Amino acid sequence: MLSKNDHLPLQALVVFEASARLLSFTAAARELGTTQPAVSQQIRGLEKELGVALFERIYRGVTLTDDGHVLLETTQQSLGDLRKVLQKIMQNKQSPRINFATDFAFASYWLMPKLAEFRRLHPEIDIRIQTSQSAIDLVSTEADIAILFGDGHYQGYNSEKLLSETVYPVCSPKLLEHYAGFTTIEQLSHAPLLKLNADLGQKWIDWETLFTSHGRRWTPPDSLMELDNYTLVAQAAIAGQGVALGWSPLLDNFIDSGVLVALKQFSVSTDHGYYIVTGSGHAPNEHVAHFLSWMKSQSAAL
Repeated sequence: MLSKNDHLPLQALVVFEASARLLSFTAAARELGTTQPAVSQQIRGLEKELGVALFERIYRGVTLTDDGHVLLETTQQSLGDLRKVLQKIMQNKQSPRINFATDFAFASYWLMPKLAEFRRLHPEIDIRIQTSQSAIDLVSTEADIAILFGDGHYQGYNSEKLLSETVYPVCSPKLLEHYAGFTTIEQLSHAPLLKLNADLGQKWIDWETLFTSHGRRWTPPDSLMELDNYTLVAQAAIAGQGVALGWSPLLDNFIDSGVLVALKQFSVSTDHGYYIVTGSGHAPNEHVAHFLSWMKSQSAAL
């Protein structure tokens, strides 16, 4: 019988899993590259150590006992977990990887257009990007680096501002022409407006905040469309479906190319922004440090 101080018979469990899955000692021996007598000996030893029968021997094969079924389920799950861990260790050894978490907007409009440059400089580093429009759970993501929008206060983590928040209305040239330009902020409420229906914890600037910051009373627009992620907001603005709030420098490429027009006379700046967030328990490893340095250089070049 096994006691708490006994070593687990791992080799016998591997033999048992193959035999139970295939319901054949001969097939198990073939799969494991050994002989049928060796498999039978391992099974007999395991049954003796456990003090129970795991198989019922029948004509031209075997079936599992109730104890055998229970052990097979647990053994397959445990061996599967071990394989995943081993694969992860081998992948980490073969190629360093950065786990990166951020929101849709930052990934789409700031990171992706620039990422090719980093991959050219460091082709040996793999990058796994996880995106969400809602607040990101830093613990569950296991991210090496997160770029989060907010005030920079993330308990238990180090944070450093990467981009400050500056917001202004943006629209397509055709829509701007249709409304003969916007000379006052009040005129915006007569145009169709696009709104990001963001998670409340994100603290994004909304239209009401923009109007209030300019000392104007917010009145509901004639037409309002709400979308649940910023990439859809930007695409709707490009398609001429309304005026959106643009976060600098996320939409700079569209503005510089003339796809969107920025109404910077109505801009608002806050103390919020995009922050680099990393764990506080240890210094970043070499490849994470390379990525952090590269992001800061890209921000400084703006």
